[in-house]
Amino acid sequence: MNMPQPYATLPNQGTLPLKELPVLSYSEFFQTVSHLLGLEGHHCVACYGHRTLENIQIICCIADDLHHTIKVFSCLAEGNRLVRLASLAKTHFPMHLFEREIAENFGIEFMYHPWPKPVRYAWNRADKTQVINNYPFYRIDGNELHEVGVGPIHAGVIEPGHFRFLCNGETVLHLEIQLGWQHRGVEALFLEMPSLLQRTILSESIAGDTAVGHSLAFVNLMESLGNITVPEELELERTMALELERIAMHLGDLGNVNIGMAYQLASSVFGTLRTPLINYTQTWCGNRFGKGLNRVGGTHYPFNEELAKKLVTLLDKVEESFSPMSERLFSLPSFLMRAETIGRVTEKQMRLIGAVGMTARAAGIPSDIRQSHPFAAYKRYEIDHQTLEQGDVWARMMLRSLEVKDSIRFVRELAQRSGPATNPSSPIKEMDLKLMPDTFCISLVEGWRGEICHCAITNDRGELAHYKIKDPSFHNWMALALSLRDLEISDFPINNKSYNLSYCGFDL
Repeated sequence: MNMPQPYATLPNQGTLPLKELPVLSYSEFFQTVSHLLGLEGHHCVACYGHRTLENIQIICCIADDLHHTIKVFSCLAEGNRLVRLASLAKTHFPMHLFEREIAENFGIEFMYHPWPKPVRYAWNRADKTQVINNYPFYRIDGNELHEVGVGPIHAGVIEPGHFRFLCNGETVLHLEIQLGWQHRGVEALFLEMPSLLQRTILSESIAGDTAVGHSLAFVNLMESLGNITVPEELELERTMALELERIAMHLGDLGNVNIGMAYQLASSVFGTLRTPLINYTQTWCGNRFGKGLNRVGGTHYPFNEELAKKLVTLLDKVEESFSPMSERLFSLPSFLMRAETIGRVTEKQMRLIGAVGMTARAAGIPSDIRQSHPFAAYKRYEIDHQTLEQGDVWARMMLRSLEVKDSIRFVRELAQRSGPATNPSSPIKEMDLKLMPDTFCISLVEGWRGEICHCAITNDRGELAHYKIKDPSFHNWMALALSLRDLEISDFPINNKSYNLSYCGFDL
């Protein structure tokens, strides 16, 4: 006799009636997570809590990257008393941030958790007596050791974050990063904002440099819940916009790292190449960062033959200047001396912290939702997939260079495949959007940093009752901390720029 599986299986952007969402005991929940994470090609994309009328429901979503599916299941924790649960992070460390967030938000204690600290001091945290000014930074006592604190207010115009370096002379023994200074309550705003337009604009503002990536995750999710099918032409346009965002951000990061290395020629060339790309996006939709382009069910700015010709010409010019500058950069001894073996994080370490996206791919982990859980035009057209092994500054910069070239080729191919916008699909009207009631939905998108995950639950009236967001930086800040160990503190700026992680994407 075949026993029922303790989980439901969904595709990317799949929906599930709440009555079909398995609710396990915590012992069964623990065993299911442990079993799935022990299988090849499985990783946790979301594990979070939300309040029901009487309980806290913990929902776990584990992606099967080999079979392009997501396994979803849950458990209940009573919400009116202190709850103690065994920690999964003790044996499956990538779960550590998920458990820390649940503990902070709901007051659940995960026993034997290896690092039980608040994540971001959310405005709606369970224990308001815990304040960020008293964050329990890791300490080592010794007469020869000292601490260096940087931020949260920085000399440059960047977002707030505190970096605590524990050093022996100039050598960094440990770096701890605390980012909970600007919590905006974005997830709650998705429920409080009444209109679809407000929510769409909010999705573009989750992380300003990933407006296309996050808004695409949102509109894909809404279309699934609304049972809306979009034409292939629209999926192709969205894919081009996502890849243009990737190219522009990679060029900006290549330029910024060279500013940190005082190599003015490369910083000027890469920065100059980024500008016409984002200006093209402005020509397309009126905004340099792609805001306004993704809308549920359609678009106000359909791609056309004129835009296609301009884009192909622009990409040819960018590639013509980018390739020789990239080749020169990666052959310079002065660059190699500052990049090779600096800030190295091993594949084992990356797997332990659950790194995703570009950060993981630079250390030998083929983490890419475009291939493992394809969406939009990636379902029909496959983009080249690059993975390096070194896990250092050189690898993170080289991977950007390779991905710029791959994305240029891919977007050029898509632009040439696109036909005239003779019958563009218009965005759905607010009054016509009917979301399925009592339903769970998950949407994965590979942004330029990596894996973006949006989850939503509707109530019996088809209204949003819960919304959950995970930016790739949620996983990857720990990689930056690890990459500083046993390096000089002066190596931090180069390491930091080689990741370019999101403060606001982490601190929602």
